[in-house]
Amino acid sequence: MDKVCGLDVHKDSVFACIKDEKEEIILEKRFGTLTSDLDNLRDVLLKHCVCRVVMESTGTYWMPVWRVLEPDFDLTLANPYLVKQLPGDKTDKRDAKWLATCMQKGLIRGSFVPDEDLQQLRQYSRRYSYPSKQIVRVEQRIDNHLQRCNTMYIRRHTRRKSTGNN
Repeated sequence: MDKVCGLDVHKDSVFACIKDEKEEIILEKRFGTLTSDLDNLRDVLLKHCVCRVVMESTGTYWMPVWRVLEPDFDLTLANPYLVKQLPGDKTDKRDAKWLATCMQKGLIRGSFVPDEDLQQLRQYSRRYSYPSKQIVRVEQRIDNHLQRCNTMYIRRHTRRKSTGNN
């Protein structure tokens, strides 16, 4: 068995828990999410001879961490719905420990993470489709406003006619 690290990734911080072959905790530490902080995290993991790293796929916060660590480690991206948390108070420290423990016992099946070329292709296609979606939204809003205006006009117009006939 080798050393593993569980990472609990958030918007502003990454909590790391490194466990050795005997499942004993070597290090628990919080890191920032700036590039220099992530480089420091990588250096700490390399210093402790960590081979495998597991992190939860929370939103998009995992992506910068993945990019920094990918060249040096065997990474696994865990779906938080599939990694059930133990009952009790939820803390970053407990989440990172639990991820490392599950990884050591082979209980985590990693999510699909495409290679960098496919990720870039996805980004371009999203950028292309975004303006199209915005145009459709604006057209729908204009149509909605026109529908409301016409409805208001018809109500006013029919009221005038009905009062004039009496």
